[in-house]
Amino acid sequence: MTHPTLKHRLLLALITALLLVACASDDEEGLATQGNTPASEATIQANETVRQSLPLDDPRDFEDATRGLIAVPQNLRVKGPDAHDDANNAFIWDMPLYSFIEGEAPDTVNPSLWRQERLNNIHGLFQVTPGIYQLRGFDLSNMSIIQGKTGWILVDPLTTKETAAAAIAFAREHLGDSSISAVIFTHSHIDHFGGVLSVLGTNQNTQIIAPIGFMEEATSENVLAGSTMSRRSMYMYGSQLERSARGHVGSGLGKSPAFGSPGIAAPTTIIDTTGEALTIDGVEFVFQNAAGSEAPAELTFYLPELKAFCGAEIVSRNMHNLYTLRGAKVRDARRWSAYIDEAIELFPNMEIYFASHHWPLWGNAAIIDFLKKQRDMYAYIHDQTLRLASLGHTPREIADSLQMPEALRVSFPNRGYYGTVKHNAKAVYQQYFGWYDGNPANLDPLPPSDAAQRYIKLMGGEDAVLNAAESAFDVGDYRWVAELLNHLVFADPDNADARALLAQTYDQLAYQAESGPWRDVYLTGALELRQGPPKQGISVANAVDLLRETPVEQFFSLMAAMLNGPKADGREYVLTIEFTDLKESHTLELENAVLHHRPDTADPSANATIRITHPLFIRMLGGDVGIREILFSDEVSVEGSTLDLVRFFALLDLPDSTFNIVTP
Repeated sequence: MTHPTLKHRLLLALITALLLVACASDDEEGLATQGNTPASEATIQANETVRQSLPLDDPRDFEDATRGLIAVPQNLRVKGPDAHDDANNAFIWDMPLYSFIEGEAPDTVNPSLWRQERLNNIHGLFQVTPGIYQLRGFDLSNMSIIQGKTGWILVDPLTTKETAAAAIAFAREHLGDSSISAVIFTHSHIDHFGGVLSVLGTNQNTQIIAPIGFMEEATSENVLAGSTMSRRSMYMYGSQLERSARGHVGSGLGKSPAFGSPGIAAPTTIIDTTGEALTIDGVEFVFQNAAGSEAPAELTFYLPELKAFCGAEIVSRNMHNLYTLRGAKVRDARRWSAYIDEAIELFPNMEIYFASHHWPLWGNAAIIDFLKKQRDMYAYIHDQTLRLASLGHTPREIADSLQMPEALRVSFPNRGYYGTVKHNAKAVYQQYFGWYDGNPANLDPLPPSDAAQRYIKLMGGEDAVLNAAESAFDVGDYRWVAELLNHLVFADPDNADARALLAQTYDQLAYQAESGPWRDVYLTGALELRQGPPKQGISVANAVDLLRETPVEQFFSLMAAMLNGPKADGREYVLTIEFTDLKESHTLELENAVLHHRPDTADPSANATIRITHPLFIRMLGGDVGIREILFSDEVSVEGSTLDLVRFFALLDLPDSTFNIVTP
């Protein structure tokens, strides 16, 4: 009745929205086991230049990152939902893997990034101020605890049920067994709400506060483009990389995303107005609606009695992304900067800053200076990109020439540990002008493989190009080597010498990168040049709690995006899907090679009608049941043409979760 590959096609939809990345092999000594080469002399010199240009020995961040430390968990490792032993792959969170990050930076890591990851290694339970606590290093994000009159008000309960449960248990071990009186979701990214079901437990009456648009954004983010984003996220977060001095060291924003069982809970209170004041469990809050900043749905808040400002993720201890390397809609730098400026105006007396990532800051003057520099960082990239574009510069020219002013450049919280000036400048250009740079030669360029073959022939053949690349490599001109060899590999992906040298080139570019994601992208590219693409992509089989809250309409939109247009040309089908428990009917119409969804309709003339329960539909999407169970389930029936049903599902293309990136 249901096509055998349908569940797999639908499974991939939410992968990247979850940002679920598995840990790689254990490497306690920090030694490479994936074939990465040592740092070259050019890389050593480049990293030494960074070391000399920044006050890396400044102790203030380390003092702030350890201030208020109450306890550090021993051997912080969190097992996944299906783990039955202590094997490395049994853990979805494993801080001991990063124990090699201590002391001076090795030659194979940018010393500025190394400093950031030493800071991100500091984890445990902290008192920010009497009445506010933070759990840091239990996940990519922080969980904050605000002491209410009757219990705890939790802010951002992490990514998964497993990591959130470990964090809250550790807090109760040291602070007492308090109940949860309220939960605040600062924004719609999964590392800030996915663990909520484990902290709520059986209490269904807990107040849950979230920004306007939260549920729609939290359940829909990346659904339509999920399979592509999931593949790219493997590069951005280094999911295949060992944790070592020649591998993944962290993302700049934190260590890495956690892979476990995410869920969601519907808010009971929505914040849609800046300046809105609420008393939550005896604590006064003043909210700022920051929609369309770092997330489509986001809020910040201020605690007047404590003079404490929670900046959510509109500010953090690194430059953030206006465009993420995994692929996403561009964020508005001008609007983002304006929200930070508004927070300064709204809460001028703040004495404490804490947020969804990294460590707090104390003292009004220091906080205002930090906020102003974060504000001006995004504004500067925005304004200068438009200025240079108005002078005729292209996106690549702008990215290569744009330099931050000294006051912003030397500030550690403005460094490109996560986002970078280069790809953020391109994001601003994209927001206003799109992909086209105005040059007619770029209006209809040849596909990469076709162009590569012609370039290689014009340059004298493969041997000549390889020799030129080797000469450039010897003098440390790695960006040029990458351009040359990318052409050669796309012209002849079986050229082992070209692949090997390009992998070595990516090693060196990674070792010099200050951005954690750039490092992971380069190193993942090197790994796949050596070993090929991964055998399997990232699964969301444990995301049933989140899938359950995702509107079914979004999956019908996904099916429309999976339809193979050329194969569907000339075909016409009408299908009705009835959810027997929800008393909902949906009709799908295929016409002109486009699939249309009609909610709240049932077409009696449909080619076929499928009747299924919503839980079974969710279990199917989660891969929990196979086709045999579906066929013989009492929860499913089909009326009409089973053959037409199979023919329709045969028109849906199965996304490739391991498609080639560094080879054609």
